[in-house]
Amino acid sequence: MKSQVRIALVGDYRPEAVAHQAIPTALTLAASHLDIDVQSRWLPTETITDSAVLQDYDAIWVVPGSPYRHDAGAFTAIRYAREHDVPFLGSCGGFQYAVVEYARNVMGWHDATHAETDSTGRLVITPLSCSLVEKTGTVLLQPNTRIAQAYGGLETHEGYHCNFGVNPDFVGQLQQFPLIVSAHDSEGDVRAIELPTHRFYVATLFQSERAALRGAHSPLVVELIDTARR
Repeated sequence: MKSQVRIALVGDYRPEAVAHQAIPTALTLAASHLDIDVQSRWLPTETITDSAVLQDYDAIWVVPGSPYRHDAGAFTAIRYAREHDVPFLGSCGGFQYAVVEYARNVMGWHDATHAETDSTGRLVITPLSCSLVEKTGTVLLQPNTRIAQAYGGLETHEGYHCNFGVNPDFVGQLQQFPLIVSAHDSEGDVRAIELPTHRFYVATLFQSERAALRGAHSPLVVELIDTARR
């Protein structure tokens, strides 16, 4: 196993963002829990003009903060992780962009778009019926998934900061592909996705890293690092 794990934090850092405040602590807690040295680096989206900048990292985390300053950088990171079996975590905006990337490059929906940035294409990410900005809620995890394995159960309570989610009209078609919906809220809306054929590829609409602000580790951050060190 590796003695050190290098993680690329893909996103545009904003000190006032609660999730961005939580991420360094979440990584520190996970590193301590696993007894491993974790080195992380923020990669602003405009700096990712080629996947070569990602090749020295053991894991990729596309962090909250959409719309990103350079959408292509976020999509490049997500696609690189998916195609090269690099352990990947997407939270909030990272989840939304992961859905769009998959629709475009796996499902063949080249006009798939995110309503926050482009309303002219085939909308796979649309406004939520109720805002989840600074809200919390129960998340129900599907059995026999990586997310359920990470949490050691089938239910969790998580925090959000978002106004967009998966278009309900798109879910049926999404489920015809290997990507699976691995978590819902109590109303049945999609809250997490994952690729079962990948070493670790999980994306959540909620921000599991917020647990660090109350001194608890995020099971998903722990699982990301643990997979990367192996």
